[in-house]
Amino acid sequence: MDFTKRTEPYALFSEWLEDAKESEPNDPNAVAVATVDADGLPNVRMVLLKGLDERGFVFYTNFEGTKGKEVLGAMKAAMCFHWKSRRRQVRVRGPVEIVSDEEATAYFNSRHPQSRRGAWASDQSRPLADRETLIERVQHFQEKYPDDDNIPRPPHWSGFRILPSEIEFWQDGDHRLHDRVVFTPDGQGGWATQRLYP
Repeated sequence: MDFTKRTEPYALFSEWLEDAKESEPNDPNAVAVATVDADGLPNVRMVLLKGLDERGFVFYTNFEGTKGKEVLGAMKAAMCFHWKSRRRQVRVRGPVEIVSDEEATAYFNSRHPQSRRGAWASDQSRPLADRETLIERVQHFQEKYPDDDNIPRPPHWSGFRILPSEIEFWQDGDHRLHDRVVFTPDGQGGWATQRLYP
């Protein structure tokens, strides 16, 4: 079915993500997340999408790092998926909410033990003298939390959910005649759609 005729974006996104899993060499759930600082200067970096449902798009981070502080400051963000192998792009933007403690803890506990210790060891985005200092900090938390099954989630580590005010799908076309359609909430629990010029 022509994706520009679809009426609900989450199922379409899930289909495109599944397609990307078949053709992308690494991390089909990789996404660029854009934030703004207190002066309105944009910032963008790659993260991994770790949750998707009818509420929105979820990623996790250290709330004391630059990304975390900027999201908390504006409570708005945007993301852009680009699947080069499929010649597709999806853009999402909207207000942000913090995921529940239960969601954050469940995802944290699903991570590799060394990744969980790393969440404690990293003062994300802050100056680091050298790599040895980071390794020493990881070792410290290895000794503090030696049991792989009992590493608590740091209080400064959680997740954000973008609640989309827009979801735009883009498919590359010959001679730059791309197909674009944007979904926006219709205020009645559904979605309005609009085809866009490429």
